[in-house]
Amino acid sequence: MTNLDARFKWVMLVSGVLTCTMLYAFVAPQASLMSTFGASLEGPVAEIVVRNWGALIGLVGAMLIYGAFAPAVRPLVLVVAGASKLTFIGLVLAHGRELAGGSARIAIAVDLVMVGLFVAYLARARRRPA
Repeated sequence: MTNLDARFKWVMLVSGVLTCTMLYAFVAPQASLMSTFGASLEGPVAEIVVRNWGALIGLVGAMLIYGAFAPAVRPLVLVVAGASKLTFIGLVLAHGRELAGGSARIAIAVDLVMVGLFVAYLARARRRPA
């Protein structure tokens, strides 16, 4: 394991734990929507969709934690997590200022930092000899 791999393990662990905090949406969907976007959705379909969203994001966080300890799967994990985070960022920004305020703005900033670190790691890993 190189020095970069050892340090990146901690990046992935922190990223994974932060991403897992979205399991809150699985447990308390309305409260999660209010804290993130300042709005909520009503009805049983909204409950299912938001809970599923929270579970899927939590699984991405778990993948990041797993990838921290399993270097062989890191590229796949980082690509999936990065794509997920970029999709979230793009969707929120596409809807304008009404959704990109408060906690959503913080989530966008943190996700952008994570994606930047993921891309840097993947670019460097690609140049490393096998």
